[in-house]
Amino acid sequence: MKTRLSVLLNIVLIAALAYGAYKFIIQGSVEQTDDGRTAVILTAAEKDFVLSEMRGFLETVQGIVSAIAEEDMASVAEIATAAGSADAGNAPAPLVGKLPLEFKDLGMATHALFDDIATRANESADAKTVTQALGELMQNCTGCHAGYRLDIEPAN
Repeated sequence: MKTRLSVLLNIVLIAALAYGAYKFIIQGSVEQTDDGRTAVILTAAEKDFVLSEMRGFLETVQGIVSAIAEEDMASVAEIATAAGSADAGNAPAPLVGKLPLEFKDLGMATHALFDDIATRANESADAKTVTQALGELMQNCTGCHAGYRLDIEPAN
């Protein structure tokens, strides 16, 4: 009898862990909206954090565009590197758990694309090549904004 109970408890525990992993890693805290986007439900502080990260991306893009206009590929590489993969991964774990997997993937891919821009700027020093890479990166930005919005969770 104890063996059956032990097996049953293990099955329940595994199911609970699997659900928790699915919720934390894949689904996140989301709701579908009337405008066709997915709302990511966050606290006000978490929303501020994500918006700050997005503004940082935008400021980086502005800096890259200005450096391209000056044909200053060394500055392009420096600016892009600062927003690259080395800058990723500083989000608090509770926030990360609320973000759906695709949203997280877009964020990490965007950091990697900044690395790619830095590499292209260092290797080719060609404004057209770097601008093409920037265009690829901007597809992540527009895709994210078209697919998601940030909503604040209701107060209890």
